Amino acid sequence: MKLWMRGVVGSVAVLVAGVAGAQNYPTKPVRVVIPWPTGGANDVVGRIVFQKMSEQLGQQFVIDNRGGASGTIGADFVAKGPADGYTIMVHSAAHVTNPHLIKKLPYDTLKDFTGVTPLAVQLGMLVVHPSLPVKTTRDFVALARTKPGQLVYGSSGNGSFVHMAMALLNNMTDTKMVHVPFKGGGPAVVALASGELQAMTATIGSVIPFLSGKRLRALGVTSATRLKQFPDVPAIAEGIPGYDFAAWIAAFVPAATPKPIVERLNAEIRKALENPDVVKIMSGQTLDPMPMSPEQFAVRLKSDYDKYERLIKATGAKLD
Repeated sequence: MKLWMRGVVGSVAVLVAGVAGAQNYPTKPVRVVIPWPTGGANDVVGRIVFQKMSEQLGQQFVIDNRGGASGTIGADFVAKGPADGYTIMVHSAAHVTNPHLIKKLPYDTLKDFTGVTPLAVQLGMLVVHPSLPVKTTRDFVALARTKPGQLVYGSSGNGSFVHMAMALLNNMTDTKMVHVPFKGGGPAVVALASGELQAMTATIGSVIPFLSGKRLRALGVTSATRLKQFPDVPAIAEGIPGYDFAAWIAAFVPAATPKPIVERLNAEIRKALENPDVVKIMSGQTLDPMPMSPEQFAVRLKSDYDKYERLIKATGAKLD
């Protein structure tokens, strides 16, 4: 058999094997790495979606929280893991901000991963400790201007959605606050509620229990308009015209994962995201489902990669 013919036959064999593997997938438990601690939006979304995946496919999707270094520890683990569909990562848009903040990542953000699909839209809420004498975003900005370098805000890590949302607010209002990064959104919100911090643009799901207990005060949401889930909380844009910040939480696999497996995962995740119970739970925490095809998500990833590079340069955001 000629060499070129052998190559064609080999490629077809690999494709057929991949399709067959996807049809039977999964045949054993799947590890879902969430590179953030428990309690934050990534953890909440990952657990909701992959619990439904376990029900749909009859195999366990086991959550593995590997927080630290703004998600890069868990991401590095996944990048170097087996590309067989049995290691999945749930990560936020911090995944595409990290390469612009961290000079030497141990992986290539765009080349070492395949985006399966976004899982949810990520929005934030500007919240403050009740001891802070402000009731609106304008009040907060006015206070920050009179106390440059004195107000302390927290985030779920350098380059995280929570960090970037406040960095944008600082840039648009010419305020200077001290940034304290935590290993995840959950620990940061607890620190804020205990009075260690003054403010935060937290993911909304992480602050709901603290709002109902009046341990935090809501000033505004990061979306361009008010949210149906919180109609009494203004958009930050009502006080700071032009402010609008939204991101995503998404599923990724190592780059060499066979395309049929990626497509099977995409189809099953989309099915889970369309489940009425999943929609109700996620939307109740303003984490509305955001499914895309792998091809659509690849375009969005490159676009957001470039967008966050511009944002980081414009805001002067840096590692703290």
